[in-house]
Amino acid sequence: MEVLTGWWDDYFWGAVIVAKVFIASLSLMILFGLIGAGAKLSNSRVAQKIAGAYTVIFRGTPEILVILLLYFGSAILLTSIAQIFNPEIKFVDVPPFWAGTIAISIIVGSYATETFRGAFLGVNPGSIEAARALGMSTLQTFIYIRIPEMWRIALPPFGNHMLSLIKDTALISIIGLNETLFVAKQAITVTGKPFTMYIVVGAIYLGFSSVITLAVMAIEKFGNRTTIDAK
Repeated sequence: MEVLTGWWDDYFWGAVIVAKVFIASLSLMILFGLIGAGAKLSNSRVAQKIAGAYTVIFRGTPEILVILLLYFGSAILLTSIAQIFNPEIKFVDVPPFWAGTIAISIIVGSYATETFRGAFLGVNPGSIEAARALGMSTLQTFIYIRIPEMWRIALPPFGNHMLSLIKDTALISIIGLNETLFVAKQAITVTGKPFTMYIVVGAIYLGFSSVITLAVMAIEKFGNRTTIDAK
């Protein structure tokens, strides 16, 4: 383990960046998924077609390509806008953190769209009718009936989306984000020990994946318990 001397701090801070990317992208992924599901379930044919195109494009395009296109495309767009106000600006750099975070949240959000859509369709119609009979408004029914029941249905596949999200954070190293895989590449150039350095990265991601899996299992158990108690 002497080969890792001097690199533990770098791996630790790389893992912190992975956690930050995961939390930020998870929030955006839920947002994109809910918007996409809402559009697919809406009565607007335009919204349905846009949501359909969203899921087809981002589920069918390689993830690393989406990251590269968003990173360089947004840089070109921002540079063009900035040059309108100041022609002397040569290039506007986009932070790899946000470019990568948005890219992977859009990608996994396209899968979450179908998960949420199916979960909303799986809500018990009887529960909705009972809420209306009690005088609940459409908003109250959505918040207190549809959302809780939808999440119970969506949670198992949603756990898989979370695992995909944490693993996809490794792809952001290609645009220069200083996370664990990027640290490993730097360490390899110095030590010449690729197997050891990549094993450490694998252990870190296995740790994150284990925590996510245990958290999802605990939430599922809690959800099932509350459902039984309600009955």
